[in-house]
Amino acid sequence: MDKPVEQPAPKPEIDIASMPDAREVTAVRHWNPRLFSFRVTRARSFRFRSGEFVMIGLPGDDGRLILRAYSIASPSWDEELEFYSIKVPNGPLTSRLQHIRPGDHVIVRPKPTGTLVLDALKPGRRIFLFATGTGIAPFASLIRDPEIYEKFDQVILTHTTRTVTGLDYGKDVVRRTLEDPLVGEEAREKLLHDTATTREEYPTMGRITDRIRSGAFFAQHGLAPFNAAEDRAMICGSMGLNMDMKAILEEAGLEEGSNSRPGDYVVEKAFVGEGIGA
Repeated sequence: MDKPVEQPAPKPEIDIASMPDAREVTAVRHWNPRLFSFRVTRARSFRFRSGEFVMIGLPGDDGRLILRAYSIASPSWDEELEFYSIKVPNGPLTSRLQHIRPGDHVIVRPKPTGTLVLDALKPGRRIFLFATGTGIAPFASLIRDPEIYEKFDQVILTHTTRTVTGLDYGKDVVRRTLEDPLVGEEAREKLLHDTATTREEYPTMGRITDRIRSGAFFAQHGLAPFNAAEDRAMICGSMGLNMDMKAILEEAGLEEGSNSRPGDYVVEKAFVGEGIGA
């Protein structure tokens, strides 16, 4: 007589909502098969500077939290927190996070930090925001913050992705910014949005670093080349972009800054664009 097969005991459900720092998901949008954004409730005590990142996560099968650094894509005045993520195949966190729905909960640690903040830059006239992939997230926060338009006469946001649909989130954020009653008027006057792809056919193609070195980027938008006396910059993307842009900016005479010592440009070193949220 065959022995009955013992079934493993069912794993107890984890009540995320009762965990410390749990925030409720209010909206989720999938931009393409690899990219999605979501919004969560914000604790009344939570304070951050536009451009900072925070640790967010979900519990794994063993109940232990899987945490990753995510830039906050909403501005500091927003009543909710917005995040933008890539879906990493078999990623410990995003393999779970990509399935969240409104009403679910995620963990948002209450200690934001980061270098992509206006306090880390010296005063200037133009500010360049260089992003690839999901690296646009901190800039989605900054371009919706009135402070950036108070401090700079022109805000140039560049976003380069592999595919055309990879640009959709950034385009939507810019649209919302231009329509926003708080910053829309100044953004329509000061914000320039440069988009390009590197693989799929698009009106503007090529790496931003190549377009800058060739002069095509400046010519396309009628911009003067970098001027260390009045230009400031922020960089967030792949390691290749970060290193190449640092070299370009330093060749133009710009010096790197930090929270403790403001400079001409800053780069986010905590993560790189395509690796956010793995």
